[in-house]
Amino acid sequence: MKFQPDRIDTLSIQAHGPGWVMVGGQRYDSSIVISASGRLQAWDCRRHAELTAQHFDQLAADAPEVVLFGSGQRLRFVPPPLLRGLIERGIGVETMDTMAAARTYNILAGEGRRVVAALLIEAADAA
Repeated sequence: MKFQPDRIDTLSIQAHGPGWVMVGGQRYDSSIVISASGRLQAWDCRRHAELTAQHFDQLAADAPEVVLFGSGQRLRFVPPPLLRGLIERGIGVETMDTMAAARTYNILAGEGRRVVAALLIEAADAA
């Protein structure tokens, strides 16, 4: 029994490892935002400690059902006030380590869900 579609019409994360992800054959060693609507861009945040409400507010642009926050190599939660803008818009937020967020993004995007993943990719010494 086949479980995967013949093709996926959305951006997907092809590979990942500690400190990097690959999208469209290109390796990214710094934080990115990827959405099922086709947006792929750098996310101007190098460390968990640098996160601001503005980092999360910009994720609402694609009107997602859910935002997946990949917190780096380990699970670290975001202070709730930083997520207020998303929550007030009725957008769900799930936090997990970046590799788990990458896998979850692929599943949800493949199902046709309106999902955005904000993947924090930190240098090894910043984690």
